[in-house]
Amino acid sequence: MRNQLASVALASLLALFLSACAGTPAPTADAAPALTDEAKAALAQAEKDVKEAKAKFALWTTADKALKDAQAAAKKGDSAAVTKQAKLASDHAKMGLEQTKYPSTEPK
Repeated sequence: MRNQLASVALASLLALFLSACAGTPAPTADAAPALTDEAKAALAQAEKDVKEAKAKFALWTTADKALKDAQAAAKKGDSAAVTKQAKLASDHAKMGLEQTKYPSTEPK
């Protein structure tokens, strides 16, 4: 009788435990904060400008770093940092392209 009572108690505890686990909602991934339209546009422009400068071998390392920083900020959802770094990347990429128009300093 004791054995049977222990088995019933164990089965009841097991059923209770399993039902508690079944009712627990699955953890959901936190949604990343959305970027503002201005930040998205600035990032897209920076990517375009850096790509163009890179294609013409005029990419400054500061432009490349600023673009990477903007992309990292975008993953975190930090619109202010994205806008700031993307504009810096665009400005430096454009200056690199302008620099290609300067006369060469190599001796002839």
